[in-house]
Parts: sequence; structure tokens; C-alpha cells
Amino acid sequence: MNGLVPADGTPLLIGGKLVPGGSGVFATINPATEEVLGHAADASPEDMDAAIAAARAAFDDTDWSRDHAFRAHCVRQLRDAMQAHIEELREITIAEVGAPVMLTSGPQLEGPVADLSFAADLAESYSWETDLGLGETMGISSRRVLRREAVGVVGAITPWNFPHQINLAKIGPALAAGNTVVLKPAPDTPWCAAVLGKLVVEHTDIPAGVLNIVTSQDHSLGARLVEDPRVDMITFTGSTNTGRAVMTGAAATLKRTFLELGGKSAAVVLDDADIAGAAGFTAFSVAVHAGQGCALTTRLVVPRASYDAAVEAAAKAMAGLGAGDPTKPGTICGPLISARQRDRVQSYLDSALREGGRFATGGGRPADRDRGFFIEPTVIAGLDNSATVSQEEIFGPVLVVIPHDGDQDAVRIANESPYGLSGSIWGTDPERVERAVAGVRTGTLGVNGGQWYNADAPFGGYKQSGIGREMGVAGFEEYLETKLVATPA
Repeated sequence: MNGLVPADGTPLLIGGKLVPGGSGVFATINPATEEVLGHAADASPEDMDAAIAAARAAFDDTDWSRDHAFRAHCVRQLRDAMQAHIEELREITIAEVGAPVMLTSGPQLEGPVADLSFAADLAESYSWETDLGLGETMGISSRRVLRREAVGVVGAITPWNFPHQINLAKIGPALAAGNTVVLKPAPDTPWCAAVLGKLVVEHTDIPAGVLNIVTSQDHSLGARLVEDPRVDMITFTGSTNTGRAVMTGAAATLKRTFLELGGKSAAVVLDDADIAGAAGFTAFSVAVHAGQGCALTTRLVVPRASYDAAVEAAAKAMAGLGAGDPTKPGTICGPLISARQRDRVQSYLDSALREGGRFATGGGRPADRDRGFFIEPTVIAGLDNSATVSQEEIFGPVLVVIPHDGDQDAVRIANESPYGLSGSIWGTDPERVERAVAGVRTGTLGVNGGQWYNADAPFGGYKQSGIGREMGVAGFEEYLETKLVATPA
């Protein structure tokens, strides 16, 4: 496809070498056209074993974890290499992910590449040691020093929806903190991860075994990574059901787990807000990248008296977007990642009709798209918060509009979910807005369109949306252990 992708497919990165997969290759598909783009290495169990062994040796037998300045240098080299090849990476991302081209200037590519700077800078500026001063226990006076050290070998398992953002939000901090990494990306988007191997080998001083990339269509390799006693930590982003399996697999060795899981976030609109503005903004955000984002506000909770106006405004915004070619600059809603995902979203739309809902716009495959995994941006009306589409994560361009009977009821509805990842509050009275912000149990909240995403801002959820935080200083510290050293005073 381009210079980053070999003619016979992208290889694995194991122990500092680019190697073929022990199980051959597997195809990667363009979700907008359903055409085969090319092939990626299909790792075998033996390949995963070799990657873990390489990461273990690199952590145990080198000074990688102790040389903070060198790690910062290496992370910046990776950033620079990606920026030097940004147009090739953009081409891969649009084709393999189905990401609209406009998003590659932000969170689908350029944003997370630039965010590597934050991790590199933090490796140099972080307080790795803290003097706790003197302490006395049973007449013995000791000087105490608190050290922060790398956890060890990190297994990173990532999804397909924002592959660069999620891969780099794990790789960057984990490496900068002194860990070694085995990355197992989703089989739907193997190239976005595998091309990093070529950049690492050819353009960075990252030592052999520090970063290993294992692409495979065999999901059991992720379980091997989770269960292996040589792995000290698992960082996982994906569905809540798979997150439960990760916790179960990690329990045998009591390894640390970071989990960023599902969401069914609510946009709570108070009765003093600009109803049409809030509805239109929310509808637009849900259509971005075909709704394939865990933190999108896919429930619009509006005053009952303004319900019809909110539905109309949301439908108008979504109908104006449509579902289109991700290579076109004006496209907001591209395809879903696969036929399997398109069929899953369609099954939710069918359930909405069975349960008494109606489509204010959308509801199925676009009439003008006979190829590609497209679903029209859809607004569902006529259901309450107990409906299937109100409770379960759809992961498509689908917005459910739900009525509320006052501020307290709106907060109740927002919290009446197993998830607690994100959300938004819309209103003009500062006291009422603050009460709603304090009442909604979720990890991130935007107020009146405020944007919370940034490299220095921690991201994660309450309840079944996960454990821990990614990004920011809090995300960096997920990859650190705490050691207290006491010496005689």
C-alpha cells in the first residue's frame, strides 16, 4: 500500500527484529469498500511466548527502567518518526479503520502522536524519589525514602476504533515509566499497530525486547498474555464483558490490571438550556466516526416539555450529516469497522422498533451504499431509560432521546446505568449545573460543550466502565510501583 507496508504484509516485532507470523498471514479489510487491503502477520502461540520472553529479558537484564533520560529520548524518537511518516500513516488509518480524513488531524492520528511528548517530558520531570524524613519505631530512628519504579512487563491489549490513540496512550506512558511492553492489537486494525515496528527498528534507539508487537486473528493469544506469570501488568481497552474475562485471567497471578471499558453516557439537558443547541451538538458528536467511541453521549436526556423539539433538532443535525466516504474531507460519519459490527448495530435498531420506539431519522443501511459497512446516523424516540437501546452500548451512530421530569430525575436517569464513563451537562444556572455535575457518577463530564480530552487529563470511568485512569499524570502512575526504603538515621 505504501512504504510502511511490505508487499507480503506487515511483520511482527519481537526481540528487536521484524519477523513473520508463525501462523502465516491474515487479511485486513477496507470497511468502506469491503475490499482486501493486504495482509498482516498472524502470530502463533510460540510467537507470543517469544515476545513475552523478550520483554522479560529486556526489563530484567538492562538498565532501561533506570535510565529516565534515555527513555524520554527514545519516546521522542518514536514521535518524530511517526510525524515524519504522517501522510503514510494517514493513508493507512483512513483505509483500515474507516476513519474520516478530518479526524486524522486530531484524535485518530496527529493528536496522539503529538501526545507522546507529554509522556517523554514526564519521564524527565517526574519526582522519582520523595524524602519522607525521619521516623521512629520502637526507639529506632530511620530515614525513609519513597521510590517510584516501573511495574515490569506490561501486556497491552487494544481495540480497533481509535487504534493510534489507544495504542500510543498505553505504549507512551508505559515505556516512559520504564516498563517493557508486549502489544496485542485488535485483528480488525493490525496495520496501525504493526507499522510501528518498522519505525521502531529503523528510526529509534529503543533496545531489543523493550517494545514487542504481536498481531494475530487468534483472540486466545490475548488470554495467554493475561495469564502468563512473566507479565506484571495488563492494560486493556475494550468491552466490559471482555474486561471481566481479563480480570478473571489476571487473578491467578494477581497481576495489576488497568481496564478502560464500555459506556452509555448521558447528555443531561436542564430546562434552562438552549435545547436545540444541546441536542444538535450531541447528535453531531454521536455521528462522529460512526459512533464508534466509548465515551460518546449516546443518551440525550431532555425536559419532557421540550421533548419533541429536542428530537426534531437532533434528527435535523444527524440527517444533515449522512454516512459517507471517509476519504472525503467533509465526511463526519464513515463506515462501521466490519460486517459483524454493522449487523450488531442493526439488531439494536430492530429491537428499538420491537420495544415501541420510532426513528426520527435513519434506522438502517443508507439507500445509496451497496458496498461498505455503513449505518445511517439514527435518532430513536419514544422510549424510556429501561429500553435495551438505552441500557446497552451500541457502538454505532445511534442516539436515544429520553424525557426527564426535572433536574433530580435527569441525574437519576443518567446514573441508572451499569456504566459511568463520560457525560455532559447543559444549563445556564451555575448552581443547578454544579448540583448536576456533583450528582452524575462518571469519570469525565463536559459542561455546555466543554471538551475534556487532552494528554495531561486523566480518562477513565466509574462502575462497569473500568478500573484506573489513562493519560495525564494519573495514567503515567498506573505503570509504577511504590517502594519504601528505610535506612538508620
